[in-house]
Amino acid sequence: MSKYLYTAKNVNGTPRSGEMDAVNERDLAMQLRSEGFVVTSIERVKEKDKKVKIKILDRLNGVSLKEKLFFTRNLSVMISSGLTIVRALSNLSVQTKNKHFQEVLEKIHKDVQKGTVFSEALAKYPAIFNDLFVNMVRVGEIGGTLDESLNIITVQMEKEHELKSKVRGAMIYPAVIIFAMAIVGVIMLTYILPQILGVFGDMEVELPATTMFVIKLSDALKNHGLLIGFGIIGSGVFFKVASSTDIGKKLGSFILLKTPILKNIVIKVNCARFARIYGSLLHSGVSVIDALQIVANTLTNTFFKEAIMEGRSKIQRGINLSSVIAEYPDIFPVIVSQMIGVGEETGKTEDMMGKLAEFYEEEVNQITKNLSSIIEPVLMLVIGGAVGFFAVAMLTPMYSVLENI
Repeated sequence: MSKYLYTAKNVNGTPRSGEMDAVNERDLAMQLRSEGFVVTSIERVKEKDKKVKIKILDRLNGVSLKEKLFFTRNLSVMISSGLTIVRALSNLSVQTKNKHFQEVLEKIHKDVQKGTVFSEALAKYPAIFNDLFVNMVRVGEIGGTLDESLNIITVQMEKEHELKSKVRGAMIYPAVIIFAMAIVGVIMLTYILPQILGVFGDMEVELPATTMFVIKLSDALKNHGLLIGFGIIGSGVFFKVASSTDIGKKLGSFILLKTPILKNIVIKVNCARFARIYGSLLHSGVSVIDALQIVANTLTNTFFKEAIMEGRSKIQRGINLSSVIAEYPDIFPVIVSQMIGVGEETGKTEDMMGKLAEFYEEEVNQITKNLSSIIEPVLMLVIGGAVGFFAVAMLTPMYSVLENI
């Protein structure tokens, strides 16, 4: 079996393009003909088109979504204005401020100048250009609509940037408060409280458990502060590395889906991304099988990824995607399978996906707005509890001394 890139049209002139596994070109043409499509072009995927592994250094030298969005939007505008890809890449590599991204664009520019297909040049840098980006560009190249494909990618990235910005914005406030609390707590325990706690050592009274706990915690931070600091950093690095493994990703996905407040956000964000990406791919003429493969590679939550891949497998056996999605009510709400079902019945799945994406993007918007009002009282309770605990730990011995007097 070999992999082929193809473009085809049905009797109504509706285009379709994507990748498909087949024994040979004739076999591929027969498969498409059975689905009501006539092949207009076929190209065998070369061995070098296989997925490139992401290097550790590439992960560290990240390129932000905002920078990629700027690149994609401007590339789409330049190509639609009549500039060649070579000229457009040359212009954009100069405008890019990120040094690593600039180097990558210069390399891609040189590859394209030498005759390498643009999508193949992009595929060499999977840490920057994911499967969705590369495949959308490839579809645009095959169908001669690269500017349109880039525009679709731009819209997808804008929506993704909005989602991430809203979720990140909702999490910044509690993160800053907790970080500030931790800093103040460390300063109190290492510099201020030892002077007060030293007085208790001269008192011939039995100290309560809360005071003893604070004394031991203060001594630990004062005598072993560097060791504790390195331990916290080491734990952070360990969890970062562990979260990149298959087991770590699955465990992280499981925890997120079981955490009460985060569960709702994770489900809605992943449903929005699934609907937006799937609808965009179908609109570009990518087949359902290929679209689901790309979506699965794009989603980060393991359980959503597994559900999509299960759907892809069952669709090849003639089962509708809506029926498969309905088997996962814990991660896909009922409305998702219902909307997909309506799209399958009416032949307007991409339109249904667009409406579904807009619905969940608005849901995420509302959740993130309400999250601050929910988090504020919780943080106040936590801060109040911490202050109260230290107050009780400090004042209880003093009252004991006064009673003895």
